[in-house]
Amino acid sequence: MDPTDWATLLTAATAAGWVDAVVGGGGLIILPTLFLVAPGIAPQTALGTNKIAAFSGTSAAVLTFARKVPMRWRLLLPGAVIAAATAAAGSAAVALIDRDYFIPIVMAVLIGVAVFVTARPSIGVTMATHPPTRRKTILVVGLAAGLIGCYDGLLGPGTGTFLIITFATLLGTEFVRAAAMAKVINCGSNLGSLLFLGATGHVLWGLGLAMAAANIVGAVVGSRMALARGAGFVRVVLLVVVVGMVIRLGWQQFG
Repeated sequence: MDPTDWATLLTAATAAGWVDAVVGGGGLIILPTLFLVAPGIAPQTALGTNKIAAFSGTSAAVLTFARKVPMRWRLLLPGAVIAAATAAAGSAAVALIDRDYFIPIVMAVLIGVAVFVTARPSIGVTMATHPPTRRKTILVVGLAAGLIGCYDGLLGPGTGTFLIITFATLLGTEFVRAAAMAKVINCGSNLGSLLFLGATGHVLWGLGLAMAAANIVGAVVGSRMALARGAGFVRVVLLVVVVGMVIRLGWQQFG
């Protein structure tokens, strides 16, 4: 790759870190850029290389959020372990499944998210007046970690967004706290996928580590902005990113 290609990838990694820290969806920035700069790269290798940056960025976001947002570690850490295991299983299935079948489904889900968030402006802006029971919280976090973690290993785009919406909708959590929770689970799914793809030789380590450094910068800036500007800011960014993801996936599928 020439210096222009490196600059393009590092810029994309920084932007992806910012977006991922706030609402998720950074993979839709890095993965298309990887295919643009290196058209011959295998999908598994692109996914594995992206996971180095994604794991680094989500880790940095977790540390930033944890300084300001109360974290239920006894609940979230087991969730991260579940997400790591199911993401590894998802990554193992990448070569067996035609991912084109998933794109229309993901688009439909994202459109539903955008409509739901627009129609329910109170979702994610304030905490629920009646907190969910411990049993419900454990169930929601466990299922989200398992199902969305598997999706992250298999396909990936919008994982953080899906986690945030799940926690905000089913647990009544405001968006900033939901984003903090999502980063812990997403950190686990990124690690599980990275370990599997790395062990099977589908990671470009030099490129991935350089992108990871840029991703960390974006993640720290994004998480600090989310903390400083609050749930309303996250809600607006969420809608913008969801619409952008739908357009990007639509172009990829039908363009």
